[in-house]
Amino acid sequence: MMRTIIVTGSAGLIGSETVRRFAKDGTHVLGIDNDMRAKFFGAEASTKKTRGDLIANFRDYEHQDMDIRDATAVMDLFKQHRGTIEAIVHTASQPSHDWAARDPQTDFTVNANGTLNLLEAARTFSPEAPFIFTSTNKVYGDTPNGLPLRELEKRWEIEPGHEYEPGISETMSIDYTKHSLFGASKVAADILVQEYGRYFGMPTVSFRGGCLTGPAHAGTELHGFLSYLMICAVSGRPYRVFGYKGKQVRDNIHIEMCEQISGKKLNWSYEETNRIGDHIWWISDVRKFQAHYPNWKFRFGIRDILEEIHAALTE
Repeated sequence: MMRTIIVTGSAGLIGSETVRRFAKDGTHVLGIDNDMRAKFFGAEASTKKTRGDLIANFRDYEHQDMDIRDATAVMDLFKQHRGTIEAIVHTASQPSHDWAARDPQTDFTVNANGTLNLLEAARTFSPEAPFIFTSTNKVYGDTPNGLPLRELEKRWEIEPGHEYEPGISETMSIDYTKHSLFGASKVAADILVQEYGRYFGMPTVSFRGGCLTGPAHAGTELHGFLSYLMICAVSGRPYRVFGYKGKQVRDNIHIEMCEQISGKKLNWSYEETNRIGDHIWWISDVRKFQAHYPNWKFRFGIRDILEEIHAALTE
């Protein structure tokens, strides 16, 4: 019997890496992706090229041009593959907090209802299969901005000795905070994923990612900072830094590294107003994951990632 892994958002950044990881081992990967990213952010953010690459390079990859908001279609697909589904990796989403405010209905139905449709299909036809959800650190809203931060020459840093010095863990509250509408829709999905685990006993997990990027990222200004930063460095397109003196710890502090790698001067400007609910300082505490998977180690430093993005862009 053929093992099947279902990957939603299969032509996106995390989805496509997941497809490659399993398809090259000969696992049948069922990918769900309808390139809504192009609808969200325009043609330059389309995942069509990645989808084509996956179809061309992996004979064990099967693509479904499906909308996860279509509960009947999702249920039918899971029914068709019942008995073979080994895992579900759910990465499909509307990923921008700026975009969500323009169309809250679409944002919520994709992120929350789409997740519910997948969970319900999994509960009906593959309740034993691990359900892995890529959530977001935006579930904490802007609570991290209340941490005691010190301003250094080029970055903000947390006070030494603070409980979150090694990074922010899932003990941080998600209440009494400004999430952005995107954060709210992802909170709904995150809690649903946890609840299907606790209430129905399914093996579910929410990964609350920080800034996820890589060479397969179709970065735009509204989503995909680090990828977009390198796109601007290579192409000469103007880049805008939003608020916090440009010292926020995540992406914008790496302008100089993008210039070194690309050999070009970045055309950037500073805007005083930060994005609503944006984090000043975010580092993820991954110690719990490392305790569960002791062989897992960080393999990519920031420079490695930027060099891979640069290589993919210049190719």
